Amino acid sequence: MLELKNISLNVENSKDILNDVSLTVGDGKFVVITGPNGGGKSTLAKVAAGILSPTSGQIYFNGQNITQSSITDRARLGISYAFQQPVRFKGIKVRDLITLAAGRELTTAGVCEYLSEVGLCARDYVDREVNASLSGGEIKRIEIAMVMARGTQLSIFDEPEAGIDLWSFQNLIEVFRKLHNGIQGSSIIIISHQERIMEIADEIVVLSDGKVLTQGPREEVLPKLLGGTDTCRFCPKEVG
Repeated sequence: MLELKNISLNVENSKDILNDVSLTVGDGKFVVITGPNGGGKSTLAKVAAGILSPTSGQIYFNGQNITQSSITDRARLGISYAFQQPVRFKGIKVRDLITLAAGRELTTAGVCEYLSEVGLCARDYVDREVNASLSGGEIKRIEIAMVMARGTQLSIFDEPEAGIDLWSFQNLIEVFRKLHNGIQGSSIIIISHQERIMEIADEIVVLSDGKVLTQGPREEVLPKLLGGTDTCRFCPKEVG
């Protein structure tokens, strides 16, 4: 379980990016954090992962205070983070990344299984270099395959739909369903504006101006965001 208690983050000569944010992500929960652009969503995800340090407040993971823990220490504890713009690794092959993420030796068939799960034709990618020849959607799916291979207790995704095509987005929804149902007790946090991602969440948190406006079960929060219409009032147009 992840607990954020009274988290604030401010920058000199600037308004608070996060202001007294508290929320809990229970075991086995799929939580979407949404809200207007610039509201602090990605910053909150990076604070939870250890990429950024809060100005004040405390972070607990499974009851352990990890406020001062590095991103590496948090990864060892079972927290994964997928960047909005994944890093490219020139000279490293896709099979190497998947194997490193898994933390154990994988056969070619084992690597291919993870690639197939994210909709990539394994034989075309397993020996590809992770460089500029891969599209944004391809590298994003490879990063998600790495998260799946790690099998961590908490996976954080920052706008995973960014820069991918319609087929990839539709496949992504199914990938998140599998992740949610795959490892007992594992939790997912996704930063997203997309209604179709919110529709498969257990809980939704709305963040605006660095503050939590509302949080609760999808069945309660999503209708408020839709406001009696078919479109989320601050969501961009759906992919495709």
